Amino acid sequence: QLQASGGGLVQSGGSLRISCAAPRTITSVFNSNRMAWYRQTEGKQREFVASSATGGNTDYADSVKGRSTISRDNAKKTVYLYMNNLKPEDTGTYFCAMGRNWGQGTQVTVSS
Repeated sequence: QLQASGGGLVQSGGSLRISCAAPRTITSVFNSNRMAWYRQTEGKQREFVASSATGGNTDYADSVKGRSTISRDNAKKTVYLYMNNLKPEDTGTYFCAMGRNWGQGTQVTVSS
């Protein structure tokens, strides 16, 4: 199970860090999986936001590049997404994925 948390209401230009923990996952399994964040807004398809590969490589959607940092703490089996200079278009439900497994989302709302 993946447990996302940390979402909330933020003013435009603000920052937020969301987390996704996999407490029931064996550490070695967590370590061997690509972790990623996606987001979805009503009426739209889920879109890629950022990913962290097992070798340390990270990737970002152009829309968040330069404003977001994905990181992972393998010992805690947790992946984080730090976002700053938030914009209203960053609003959405953020989902984390471990390989092909999805967690529940956490809502991020950016007010203008």
